Amino acid sequence: MLLDTNIIIELFKGDVKLSDYLDKQSVVYIPSIVLGELYLGAYRSANTAKNIKKIRSLMERCTILAVDEETADHFGAIKAELLKKGKPIPENDIWIAAIAKQYDLQTLTNDKHFKNVPGIKVKYLGQY
Repeated sequence: MLLDTNIIIELFKGDVKLSDYLDKQSVVYIPSIVLGELYLGAYRSANTAKNIKKIRSLMERCTILAVDEETADHFGAIKAELLKKGKPIPENDIWIAAIAKQYDLQTLTNDKHFKNVPGIKVKYLGQY
């Protein structure tokens, strides 16, 4: 299971059902892009230290997946296909989709635009 930023935010807000669901997963992955978005949110928040502590605690329980050459190839192919269809999505979400495709992982998200990405499996919050 690959987590999008909005899912982790729900987890940080205390979504018990989501937490229980993730606890049942054998491995939970976080794209490095999502980690960057979380740190951005922490540094822009009123309680930076508390939020960074939450991020680091989560990182201990998850596997972080970084961008590499294969990810970049998937990114280019996905973005080209989306532009061809006239259905672009945010850049960071294309990187997340590229990691999902590279590792053949289901992505858990609140963002409906992931359905426009060919070749990835998506599960939306509340569908578990």
